Amino acid sequence: MFRGRGISSLVKSALAASALGLSLSAASFAHAEEVKIGFLVKQPEEPWFQTEWAFAEKAAKDKGFTLLKIAVPDGEKTLSAIDSLAANGAKGFVICPPDVSLGPAIVAKSKINGLKVMAVDDRFVGSDGKFMEDVPYLGMAAFDVGRQQGEAMATEAKKRNWQWEDTYAVVNTFNELDTAKQRTDGSVKALRDAGLPEDHIIFAPQKTLDVPGSMDATSSALVKLPGSAKHLIVGGMNDNTVLGGVRATESAGFKAENVIGIGINGTDAIGELKKPNSGFFGSMLPSPHEEGYQTATMMYEWVTTGKEPPKYTAMDKVTLITRENFQQELEKIGLWK
Repeated sequence: MFRGRGISSLVKSALAASALGLSLSAASFAHAEEVKIGFLVKQPEEPWFQTEWAFAEKAAKDKGFTLLKIAVPDGEKTLSAIDSLAANGAKGFVICPPDVSLGPAIVAKSKINGLKVMAVDDRFVGSDGKFMEDVPYLGMAAFDVGRQQGEAMATEAKKRNWQWEDTYAVVNTFNELDTAKQRTDGSVKALRDAGLPEDHIIFAPQKTLDVPGSMDATSSALVKLPGSAKHLIVGGMNDNTVLGGVRATESAGFKAENVIGIGINGTDAIGELKKPNSGFFGSMLPSPHEEGYQTATMMYEWVTTGKEPPKYTAMDKVTLITRENFQQELEKIGLWK
């Protein structure tokens, strides 16, 4: 009898322990499921942000959290999205703001809702016009990426045996955005270092950061070229600014072989690089997949372990994609269509 009661007690204890284990496991799973993180982007239709989202979702799957993707094309929708995240139980969010000057408002709204915030791609700017360095940020090392763009332009010009005396550069600028200014500053420095004369570089301020805006800017600059200009280098802060510039050179009668346009981003250049011939030579392809995955992972670790991301994580790895290698390079990160 004693032995039977002992066995019965052991069985009951084992069952209780098993039930407790299952209960703790279920609770742990439920807790993991409760971790929600937002990822807000200003232009969700752009391939760059689609890739960031895709790899942020991969991080969510790998780490076991829920990603809430929201488009924030303007300030009103941005602040509304932060309220929505809080209402849905999010703990924090990553954001590429539609306007960097929204930084103070975004931070204030986040604090009210008890959310952690991290910026990606474009860094917040305070009311004093300076970067908000207290907010964690991950983005391209703009000046260095621009420098690599300029070096690639100079290298291709030398490969074609262009002489600097009849080569000119039209650089589309948008100095209102610090990221844009740093990129074009880096590009211009590289061209100067390669030997392009100072007076052979023409700056073309843009009113808008799109293809029509850069077409207008470049067209205005082309009329300033001397009759001795035979070869053109076209630069700008991204693919669209260079694409518009190349379109302007076509309208002005420049042949594709006499133009070298190299953009930055890669994702907006796919259609152009599929063409057999164009003055758009290539693009500096960064790593949107790494940025999406890393920022989502950093935010997850911050909200679950308290490990705050670095105040600044610089991404300076870029790959020159041209007609010869663009499909292969885009396939590597899932951007080939």
